[in-house]
Amino acid sequence: ELVPLAGQAIPGCCACYRCFKNADGHCAVAGDIVNDCIDKMRAADGILLGSPTYFSDITAGMKALIERAGMTARANPGILRRKAGAGVVAVRRAGAMHAFTSLNLFFLIGEMIVAGSSYWNIGIGREPGEVEKDTEGIQIMKTLGQNMAWLMKKIG
Repeated sequence: ELVPLAGQAIPGCCACYRCFKNADGHCAVAGDIVNDCIDKMRAADGILLGSPTYFSDITAGMKALIERAGMTARANPGILRRKAGAGVVAVRRAGAMHAFTSLNLFFLIGEMIVAGSSYWNIGIGREPGEVEKDTEGIQIMKTLGQNMAWLMKKIG
């Protein structure tokens, strides 16, 4: 299931730690898409997070989702444990490795298993649709999809 974050107002974690007190598997900050995303992550066998590269990192919305879902996962141990995860990044020129690492660190601290590909999961392009001309990037994503499917079968 695709859950777009673009256009969503998602504040970052405010470190209120109510997720630890409540221990209900949700962020205490309500009224946005984050708890729906957490529920979908918990129900999924695998999680693929993707972001364009903005100033050598993921978007603010993706960062906010990772902060709040990550803190909620820390407050509720095991809710993401041993799920398959992979991050993909779109980039115009540079900065993709930092963005890619930001996504993967979320998976690793959540005790998830990260699927790899034949190279870094990066597509190059500036305008919408331009990444489809990146033939190497397309092959990397196809291999990633195969590896994610294999991994989910193995751990399922």
